[in-house]
Amino acid sequence: MTTVLDEQDRYKEIRPYNDDEVPAAIERLISDEELISAVARFRFPQAVNYFGWLLKPLIRHALHKRVANVRTVDDVQQQVAHFMEQMIAKTTDGVTYSGLENLKSDQSYLFISNHRDIAMDPAFVNWGMYQCGLDTVRIAIGDNLLRKPCATELMRLNKSFIVKRSAKGPREMARTFSELSSYIADSLKDGHSIWIAQKEGRAKDGDDRTDPAILKMFYMAGKQKKLGFAEYMQQLNIVPVAISYEYDPGDEAKARELYETSTNGSYQKGEFEDIESIVSGIVGYKGRVHVSIGQPLKDGFDTPEELAAQIDRAIHSQYRLFAANLLAAGETSADITAEQKEKFEQRLAAMDPKWRDIAKATYAKPVENQRG
Repeated sequence: MTTVLDEQDRYKEIRPYNDDEVPAAIERLISDEELISAVARFRFPQAVNYFGWLLKPLIRHALHKRVANVRTVDDVQQQVAHFMEQMIAKTTDGVTYSGLENLKSDQSYLFISNHRDIAMDPAFVNWGMYQCGLDTVRIAIGDNLLRKPCATELMRLNKSFIVKRSAKGPREMARTFSELSSYIADSLKDGHSIWIAQKEGRAKDGDDRTDPAILKMFYMAGKQKKLGFAEYMQQLNIVPVAISYEYDPGDEAKARELYETSTNGSYQKGEFEDIESIVSGIVGYKGRVHVSIGQPLKDGFDTPEELAAQIDRAIHSQYRLFAANLLAAGETSADITAEQKEKFEQRLAAMDPKWRDIAKATYAKPVENQRG
């Protein structure tokens, strides 16, 4: 069995922080000028330009007080749970779950999820686990989101491990993905569940599809053990997860990006656009949210492509369709109220006409996938 010391040595560049590393990481965060400035801009947007010199020390003091007793990873999770409770009350009309009752506390799972929101997708999965008294998951996050030291500290404190998407060249990429594959395998073996998106990046067009390359990465550790693909993947306890948002806080931004790409052939992200997307997803209105946990996939596949197709079928069938999805797809239902119809129409009407139809199509896509 992998010991904590082994893990520290072997995976120290990508793994989440251990208990003994939490206090120092928190101190580095509170001392980070960029983080304090970001909090000041977010909490006091009107006053920060004139009174930043006064606000920042006050914010730093408040943070010190808030985390004075946070010494372990579990303490961090308790803080996150408190934040989640407040966020759900302010930005949703309720969060529901299905399938959590099938999870066993003495097993670890590899949750492969559709991906709509950078931070909230794994957060909502963790909230469900936490509410059921289950251990929260370790979260895969791309290093493209960790350009700032404070972002790295925050994510690794919150049980995130790093996927090095910036690796260049065949050898470096092979070494990077082999390390990642082994880390996931060792985490599962040691009883830690994993959350990972079904492909790199969010499904901005609403089309949830699994990239077989992700599954090939998982298999690298099995290949080293000379196990067959199906045999090894069965050991990972793969569980498909479908997360549905009645309203996507990032729907217009995603539609704009898709419009720019289709019109100009490319889209250039701003320096802080990923961070802005994270903040938008956290504070933006989501309506109702549903998280559907599937059954572990144990058979019916022999190749990465066959397993990807099976994950897709599960996610598409599990996806909770809301009125916005049905209205976007042109379907009618007695369950759709006049208020829901007006609300969705007003949301679309507030968008730029150039990408309004693209946004509407993203809401319709899950209906097409489920019906197809």
